[in-house]
Amino acid sequence: MTTNTEWQTRKENAIARGQGNLAPIYIERALNAELWDVEGNRYIDFAAGIAVTNTGHSNPKVNQAVIDQVEKFSHTCVLVTPYDSAVRLAEKLNELAPGDSPKKTTFVTTGAEAVENCVKIARAHTGRRGLIAFNGAYHGRTNMTMALTGKVAPYKSKFGPFPAEIYHSAYPNEFHGVSVEEALKDLEMTFKVDIAPEDVAAIIIEPIQGEGGFYITPVEFMQALRKICDEHGIVLIVDEIQTGFGRTGKFFCSEYSGIEPDMITTAKGMAGGFPLAGVVGKAEIMDAALPGGLGGTYAGSPVGCAAALAVLEVIEEEGLVDRANVIGDLFINSLTQLQNKHPNRIGEIRNRGAMIAMELVKNENNEPDAELCKALVDMANKNGLLLISCGLYGNVIRFLPALTIPEEIVAEGLAILAECFEELV
Repeated sequence: MTTNTEWQTRKENAIARGQGNLAPIYIERALNAELWDVEGNRYIDFAAGIAVTNTGHSNPKVNQAVIDQVEKFSHTCVLVTPYDSAVRLAEKLNELAPGDSPKKTTFVTTGAEAVENCVKIARAHTGRRGLIAFNGAYHGRTNMTMALTGKVAPYKSKFGPFPAEIYHSAYPNEFHGVSVEEALKDLEMTFKVDIAPEDVAAIIIEPIQGEGGFYITPVEFMQALRKICDEHGIVLIVDEIQTGFGRTGKFFCSEYSGIEPDMITTAKGMAGGFPLAGVVGKAEIMDAALPGGLGGTYAGSPVGCAAALAVLEVIEEEGLVDRANVIGDLFINSLTQLQNKHPNRIGEIRNRGAMIAMELVKNENNEPDAELCKALVDMANKNGLLLISCGLYGNVIRFLPALTIPEEIVAEGLAILAECFEELV
């Protein structure tokens, strides 16, 4: 038997250190919300591959769709000889996107590509150059998307210079002392000192900041951005890469705000673990790019499209959008009990559906506790519970269970979490 330690040694010798891994756990198989490593150890998965396997690991319907597609063909390039699965998937996404405007979709392979293509489309549509993102945002690891990301370590360290005409504005975060009013004032100041609104092609925002700490963007801020963009002819891009496909108790999280984005990015939960991403937006904006201006060799992979169509079927047939709210309630009830016992160590618990966060602090002043966060992740992993963290200060545990996770597995995982937490504090 080869051990996790042996594989980790081989990995460190073979793979660049920049592509690190949270835990030296090498997975051999996975089913729904459980993982087994090469040593036969079992883990409850509260990460879902960072919100990718919303429909569970090895979902039988998704697996079968992929097998059926591979038996026909694996690639022809949608830019050369397309296939009906891409068209059918685009039609479904156009229907699911918020708002009444006619929609169109374009497919790519990764979330970062989706964001970059939004930038291209927005610039083509407006003829403008400038972009505004927010402090704490995460939009990807390419040069353009790193520049949009509002968090330096580890994503931007040593990788500059970045593209010009990208500006960051304050993000409304009540827990860390930034009100909606203050954030809007800062955006207005950005228009005065950095770039005039008539030169801004797009504003991009996550409805819930992902890597930034799972902070929920206030509805009033989203609505204010919609109004500002309408007033100045700015394209509003909503990054739904981590929040989409039922994760938050709506199919798209932006539905909570009652606005219609100009463009939405999709990836992660879209294809059940197969690489696929896309941009869904208002048709008049999406058609600004000339033929051949969008795409890529692997864009809209037939295997990915087949998987995504199956994911949509599973979400609908199993009621997973509503299921996200049930799962969220289970977590919040348990985590609140833990917080009540340790109010000076758990500063805040927050969620939209099954996108859940627990912010760890050192005292009643809510000083971030990154050390406790790291220790809890490490101890939980060693005790059979896979956790991941996030946050500008590295002090937030984020929970992203599969929307198909059984309630008894949720309870088992939360019991492990509580035991580890009690031991550490």
